Amino acid sequence: RVMPIIINGEQIDEDLIGQEFSEIKSYHERVGQISCCERDDEFRATAIENITGRVLVAQAARKHDAPVAPEEIDEAIEKLKEEHGGEQQFYYNMGLTPEQDDIIRDNVATSLSVDKLLREVCGDDPQPDDAILKRFYEENIDDYKTVEEVRASHIFKSVQQAEERENLFKELCEIRRQLLDGADFNETAQKHTDKPAEEIDLGFYKRGDLMEEFEVMTFSMKVGEISPVFTMHGSFHIATVTDRKPAVPRPFDEIKDELKNAWLQIDRDGKIKTYIEKLKSQAEIESIEVADVEGDDPLAHEHADPAASNTSD
Repeated sequence: RVMPIIINGEQIDEDLIGQEFSEIKSYHERVGQISCCERDDEFRATAIENITGRVLVAQAARKHDAPVAPEEIDEAIEKLKEEHGGEQQFYYNMGLTPEQDDIIRDNVATSLSVDKLLREVCGDDPQPDDAILKRFYEENIDDYKTVEEVRASHIFKSVQQAEERENLFKELCEIRRQLLDGADFNETAQKHTDKPAEEIDLGFYKRGDLMEEFEVMTFSMKVGEISPVFTMHGSFHIATVTDRKPAVPRPFDEIKDELKNAWLQIDRDGKIKTYIEKLKSQAEIESIEVADVEGDDPLAHEHADPAASNTSD
């Protein structure tokens, strides 16, 4: 279990930390960075760090002399309702009712106050020149490449009944032997595929466009290579790659605005991180010992993407 903490006299419930932990862990599981629980201690520490930072900034915003006008709150709430697909969906997503508007207004007011404070912390954006942006571009070149694509054609055989599998497999093995001996792929496919002729050539595609099994096979192949016979969702396939578009750096001049925005975001994040570290150095933070209780561990539940946990918006 995670012990609740007190930050400048404000107690942060363990359930909130547990929810933050679950969001972080679920995100990393979705992107395939972990397979089980070997990074739980790291994720708990990150959860506590995120919560602590947000609470300290919210506390500072409440003390900050930058009041939020009721009109600003109204406008922000209307924008949220629109983003959620309407008023009814908004309340449903929030898990609240119109009778709890005071809670919503308080939360929105805090969020707006935090935004105002952080804008002051960050100050005016610097204006990086081309030399700075080119260095940033070169240091992060992998983030600014086109997406690798391949073009493939395939022979498709649908397996209607289990007893057909062996015969179909043998038939495709013989077709593959003919292809390896030099038979034209397109002509052979038109004779044997169960798909319409116009679906033999799949055109160019990137990862994520087709079934994973097909992409794993074709992205690992060279141009002109004939694949083994492979199965996919009740069908047999033979594929060949006819062309490739490798990932290449996008031209600097075409993405200068994108580079500038990324550079500025990193600059803002650095200023906010420095500010939070300053708040931490001045804060009183303590953990509370709690007795074990029966029931679900709040860290066992999964939640949504933790992107919203960033204090920098």
